[in-house]
Amino acid sequence: MLHDPAQLDLMFQALADPARRQMVDRLSRGPASVSQLAEPLAMSLSAVVQHLNVLEASGLVRTEKLGRVRTCRIEPQALRAAEHWINERRLAWERRLDRLGDFLAETKDEP
Repeated sequence: MLHDPAQLDLMFQALADPARRQMVDRLSRGPASVSQLAEPLAMSLSAVVQHLNVLEASGLVRTEKLGRVRTCRIEPQALRAAEHWINERRLAWERRLDRLGDFLAETKDEP
């Protein structure tokens, strides 16, 4: 998953929506039913389910239905993949900025 650009696109698209980020935030504290996820959101239950479908398609959330209750869980490995991708870019930019700082410090003393 880590090197699959399409999967990363799905994850970042899923996280682009504030309601879905709120759901992921809630699920980071533990599993929750669809009703529990819907409670703080100002939208219909069917809209919440559509948002969950996007999160599931992105790989960030997994759901399972036991009886009449659909329980949702975060997929930590998917979050780690996104975090790893972000960290790779952050480290590359830090190195570039460090080199720029070194260059500017060296040329500062030149006439």
